[in-house]
Amino acid sequence: MTRYWEDYNVGDKFKTPGRTITESMINLMVSLGGYTQPFFLDEEEAKKTIFGGRIAPGRMTIFMMGGLEEQSGMWDEETMMALMGIDKIRIKAPLRPGDTIRVEMEITEKRETSRLDRGIIIHKSVCKNQKGEEVAETEAAHLVKRRG
Repeated sequence: MTRYWEDYNVGDKFKTPGRTITESMINLMVSLGGYTQPFFLDEEEAKKTIFGGRIAPGRMTIFMMGGLEEQSGMWDEETMMALMGIDKIRIKAPLRPGDTIRVEMEITEKRETSRLDRGIIIHKSVCKNQKGEEVAETEAAHLVKRRG
């Protein structure tokens, strides 16, 4: 079903499938990003930190949230135009190898634009691990086609 700007309502909620974070995924993101902190790279060194073990970069959590949100069915490939921004990013807990994360989204605002063929949808996203602990939250704005 194609979903246009008019089809979204403040208060609409969406949930993503889960995704388990592996050591390989963390290794890839740490390598691509050029991260150098021991708690991202070395389990033995990470055990000596406040985290008590290896963790993923917080920015990886946000990246993974984006992919899961696309899998939720919240957005329609024909009507989604662009991500306009991500605000109010909060990393609330470490993301660890073996964690399975899911994202819960809620539409918090809709705005018209000066162009009649598009509108703005703002949603809050909360990422939770398998224990139900909040790992991260964001607020994002997307440009979505209108029926016009």
